[in-house]
Amino acid sequence: METKRAPESGSEGIVLVDGVCHLCQGLTRFIIERDPKAKFRFASLQSEIGAELLTKGGMPADEIDTVVLIENGRYYVRSAAVLRIFRQLRMPWPLLCIFVIVPTPIRDRLYRYVARNRYRWFGKEEQCLLPTPELKKRFL
Repeated sequence: METKRAPESGSEGIVLVDGVCHLCQGLTRFIIERDPKAKFRFASLQSEIGAELLTKGGMPADEIDTVVLIENGRYYVRSAAVLRIFRQLRMPWPLLCIFVIVPTPIRDRLYRYVARNRYRWFGKEEQCLLPTPELKKRFL
């Protein structure tokens, strides 16, 4: 599932996250603060555009337990998505790509454990994060 083609995603990265999850909202803010060249744009998995992008990529539109990165027409999920995102942020975050040497099933097992518990550990909002006016252009 990590390399499906995405139509019309261009060379910029599109990050799809669970829009009501505090951990995912924190990840979005984390990326924005460390991405001064604005390489990434964002959408909620629960949004219409998020569902449309998932469907175009052959993924279930109700899959909200993973981060999805659409980059150069390819879909990346779970730990592969996170590592590819970190690779493009300011230093020192690209150094975390060393974890690519850990086999994907092991990385994804840890990812799924956190994903299953994210609402209990980090909380949940009733609505998606609303970007400030200056950041609005980074959201689909």
